[in-house]
Amino acid sequence: MRYLILLVLLLNPLLVFPLELRGQLVQGGMVIGEVAPGSRVMFNEQAVAVSDEGIFVIGFGRDAEASARLSIVAADGRHQQQALRIEKRDYKIQRIEGIDKKIMSPSEQSLKRIGEEATQVRAARAEMIKRLDFAGHFQWPLQGPISGVYGSQRVYNGVPKRPHYGVDVAAPVGAPVTTPAPGVVTLAHQDMFYSGGTLIIDHGYGISSTLMHLSKVLVVVGQEVKPGDVVAEVGAGGRATGPHLDWRMNWFTVRIDPQLLVQPMDTQEARK
Repeated sequence: MRYLILLVLLLNPLLVFPLELRGQLVQGGMVIGEVAPGSRVMFNEQAVAVSDEGIFVIGFGRDAEASARLSIVAADGRHQQQALRIEKRDYKIQRIEGIDKKIMSPSEQSLKRIGEEATQVRAARAEMIKRLDFAGHFQWPLQGPISGVYGSQRVYNGVPKRPHYGVDVAAPVGAPVTTPAPGVVTLAHQDMFYSGGTLIIDHGYGISSTLMHLSKVLVVVGQEVKPGDVVAEVGAGGRATGPHLDWRMNWFTVRIDPQLLVQPMDTQEARK
């Protein structure tokens, strides 16, 4: 992968106290930080939740600015700032034909449904659950050819649309989908207008996975899941031209790139 995982232990004598950051300083990246317990953290003037152990997480959006700033205030009142340089990425243009006209131009009734479903998704992603599942390893929820990537600009039936914020993995309808990391289910919907069967798993402190275009959702809201658990089956519902899984990740409302958190897919396994 082009962007290397970096582990930075900031022990510069100009700093008041050490700050550890682990992750990728790149658009779409996620960074896990560790400070002294009891510290307060601000990211670009936004308060960031810190666990009792001093662990926190931040994410960078698709078009994140080149520079960002962390501010840390220790329990004893000492404070420091750390500048972050965010690497810019180039994104692909994808042209997709064959989308149903009712998806491209929804009726008033469908627009009402879309609004209600969007409210459910926002509520699920807004939860602040104190779990540290995000600090462990992520794995592919499905093996198969990658048919869409994060950040790509999509043109549906010749009409430019907003960027794609997930990674698409092609597979037959009914193929089992597992959870990419431990977590708790915060949304389980069998059929949404745009995304078909939709599942959101919260990994703690604002980090969540969204699994879309599912034919079946096999878990319920409030259920805890662990790696290896089959949580859904691949489908082709919503705005899809064929069966696949769309895996997206968020830090609250910030959309991050799942592919930056997993090892490259085993191509031999994906072909099975």
